[in-house]
Amino acid sequence: MTGNGNGFPRRERRPIADAVAARRRSQMVTGLRGLASRPPSSLTQPGNGATAAPNGTEAKTDEHCDLCSTSIPVDHRHMLNIEERRIVCTCESCWALRSGDAEYRPVGSRTVWLPDLHMPDDVWAGFQIPIGLAFFMYSTTSECVVAMYPSPAGATESELHFDTWNRLIELNPGLKIDPDIEGLIANRMVDPPVYAIAPIDRCYELTGAIKANWSGISGGTGVDEAVAKFFEDLEKKAS
Repeated sequence: MTGNGNGFPRRERRPIADAVAARRRSQMVTGLRGLASRPPSSLTQPGNGATAAPNGTEAKTDEHCDLCSTSIPVDHRHMLNIEERRIVCTCESCWALRSGDAEYRPVGSRTVWLPDLHMPDDVWAGFQIPIGLAFFMYSTTSECVVAMYPSPAGATESELHFDTWNRLIELNPGLKIDPDIEGLIANRMVDPPVYAIAPIDRCYELTGAIKANWSGISGGTGVDEAVAKFFEDLEKKAS
């Protein structure tokens, strides 16, 4: 690995000649089209790099609270609709009033980089995820671990068998994610793979970044750059 000029090592992509990497790469290219998610700006949470106006005030956009339609700034709060597993943007009033509702939960707040997480290829294969990019969350509605990964129809959901997930926990006994509101993000499109625990809105933000930077049939270099920047920013946040 080589430095990238900002103190963080630059991870080299697996060689294109590597058959496994080639397969993952081709599946990612065909699978990330048509992601149905918000643009990254609408999924920016406080402290995660939201922009500000020149005078130091919050920059205003055409974003609106999903619950009351009030205009909200770029740097706004998010909640998770538990039943629909959908991120909603909220104003401060709705966030305070609805945080205790059974239907909604405030998203998580911690970002943890996991350089020592051990996920062998056979464990990953057991998840039956067709690409090397996904996030995992425990859903209290489904009472199981759910994997979310890009697909031609948008973000595809796959409910995992507990025996496969339990194998991962056995290999990483300290791994714990807060149900519903945070997820384990896995990026196996780079070598070595990277893993992190992040608030659930940041997990969905990754799919939004891919959608916003997609161009042409194959996605273009913008997709690669967006994914790389997302994980670089995530690592900075964790640090």
